[in-house]
Amino acid sequence: MIAVIQRVKSSSVKVDGKIVGQIGQGLNILLGVKKGDTKEDIQKLVNKIVNLRIFQDENDKMNLSLIDVGGEALIISQFTLAGNIKKGRRPSFDASEDPKIANEYYEEFKAFVASHDIHVQSGVFGAYMDVDIQNDGPVTFIVDSKELN
Repeated sequence: MIAVIQRVKSSSVKVDGKIVGQIGQGLNILLGVKKGDTKEDIQKLVNKIVNLRIFQDENDKMNLSLIDVGGEALIISQFTLAGNIKKGRRPSFDASEDPKIANEYYEEFKAFVASHDIHVQSGVFGAYMDVDIQNDGPVTFIVDSKELN
């Protein structure tokens, strides 16, 4: 499971021109589910993300987590994160999980983030979405559950 997390001042997502998710300060999380991912990957990834100290403290040091600052999370499914561009010029999505399973894991990911008392908003799984992000920093990280202990 892979996520691109961006520290934001605000973020929103639209489907068919209508806002379906919107947050203030927090994290915009793009989530890709790969074949072979497990529920353990969800737990590892969420625990890392919500506790990652990437928000400024009173001394302008990245020393506070999403939980510490009472931030929100906008979580958006993005199967292209599992894409492979090593060969040719057209991405391969062979590593992307079956949509039914990916949606189940996406929903569980959102619920596990919310279980940490974080206000969660989301996009619509499988929909074409327009995402507006007001980056804070910018501060962006790629987190892969397979690379976490």
